[in-house]
Amino acid sequence: MEAINIISAAIVGYLLGCFQTAYLVGKLVNNIDIRKFGTHNAGASNITTVMGWKYGIITALGDILKAMIAVWAFRILFPSSVTLAFIAGAAAILGHIFPFFLKFRGGKGAASLVGMAVAYNTRIGLILIFTIIVITIVTDYIALGTIGMFTLLPILSYYYKYPFLCIFIGIGLMILSLFKHRENIIRTIRHEEIGLRQVIEKNKK
Repeated sequence: MEAINIISAAIVGYLLGCFQTAYLVGKLVNNIDIRKFGTHNAGASNITTVMGWKYGIITALGDILKAMIAVWAFRILFPSSVTLAFIAGAAAILGHIFPFFLKFRGGKGAASLVGMAVAYNTRIGLILIFTIIVITIVTDYIALGTIGMFTLLPILSYYYKYPFLCIFIGIGLMILSLFKHRENIIRTIRHEEIGLRQVIEKNKK
């Protein structure tokens, strides 16, 4: 695997991830910077909380699709290298979290992780989707479901015997997710975090 291919996968994936769906939806629909409202996060869950389910779904689909495109592109270009596709997908998640044109303040990567995993290995993707649904329903907190998904990524990569570099990148993403969700964890412990049921009730009004 040549270094230029690794660099290309990382750059292309990152730039695709920088397509900030939540920010664009907020600007186009309400002319707001979504990062100044709700949880100050440019992601589907915050869009849902601030603007409603319709825009939350649109945002989630956009964030899923950009990571899928990154993985698909390198699966097509380099069908013999699962690692390059994984790198492209992981870079798309990083682009989502750290978009350069928004001063590196984006979302937290849940939807993009789903897109990456589904495009990379459908079975892993379905397990991660099941994980975030179950944990969110049981605990009422999407943040905990997201952390659960990121934690499972390196474990499943190891279980399905993917290359060490994929496992290593998965561990890095897991640590990053814990760091990005540190405030959510603190708010959850203090019972101050906005729960899924609260969001549902708000959007019924």
